[in-house]
Amino acid sequence: MANSLKIFSGTASRDLAEKIVSFLDMSLGDSSINRFSDGEIWVKYNENIRGCDVFIVQSTYAPADNFMELLIMIDAARRSSARRITAVIPYFGYARQDRKDQPRVAITAKLVANLIRTAGADRVLTMDLHAPQIQGFFDIPLDHLYSAPVLADYFRKQNITDLVVLSPDIGGVKMARAYAKRLKAPLAIIDKRRSGPNLAEVMHLIGTVKEKNILIIDDIVDTAGTLVKAAESAAKKGAKNIFAACTHAILSGDAIKRLKRSNLTEFVAMDTIPLPKEKILDNFTILSVANLFASAIKRIHNEESISILFD
Repeated sequence: MANSLKIFSGTASRDLAEKIVSFLDMSLGDSSINRFSDGEIWVKYNENIRGCDVFIVQSTYAPADNFMELLIMIDAARRSSARRITAVIPYFGYARQDRKDQPRVAITAKLVANLIRTAGADRVLTMDLHAPQIQGFFDIPLDHLYSAPVLADYFRKQNITDLVVLSPDIGGVKMARAYAKRLKAPLAIIDKRRSGPNLAEVMHLIGTVKEKNILIIDDIVDTAGTLVKAAESAAKKGAKNIFAACTHAILSGDAIKRLKRSNLTEFVAMDTIPLPKEKILDNFTILSVANLFASAIKRIHNEESISILFD
């Protein structure tokens, strides 16, 4: 039992967790997560985890109950004498609030990092943080995975000719450049101004997109406003087919309506956030990161390098 690998899941990432344990040829740990009539969360591990290496898979997208559930699962594991507790957070919520960019606002990403550590986590495993510097907010080890190998491999197999990778804003240039390098494609950039939360306006398109096939890359698609405006801007400049890809498809508010009306040929997303069937359009492709997380979990458990996964 000592040092045994155990993987549990919160309610937010059950499907992904099932895929992860399937790759590892093991079963998902037995736990109960219930709610009192007023909504309070109750957690119990139905098997002995004393001395075990415990991994808890739970994305922290809205509502905040998903994050609270993760904290309670961590606390329950700590009080059950788990040897090590790793919070596996495929989508790390509140990452967009990573700095004090105006007076009297919270740096919520740091608050969340503090709460995860205080709850009792010894380590965090996550993917494509909105701001990579959030890794420095943690006082415990954090392993940062990238969806680029999965997405780039998918588009490489499509054999799209005359491809240009387009970053929808200046902040995404580093990610877009990495994809452009992997796909051996030129880079274009949208110069965007944001007038408020979830409000964006396209100002300029830097680069050549005329008579080209475009791949728009972003880490998060929330209301899809930025994505759709970038696609419209590329189309006005004479682009042919326009593809879009992201790691975390939040798709809140009017996102689905916008994507339905958009000129996108294909929208590709990872399964870090589960999408209900009614949100999956005909031109959607959902790729899984389960194999990547399974490999990372196995390597962490065996005290092996994670970086080799991206060499």
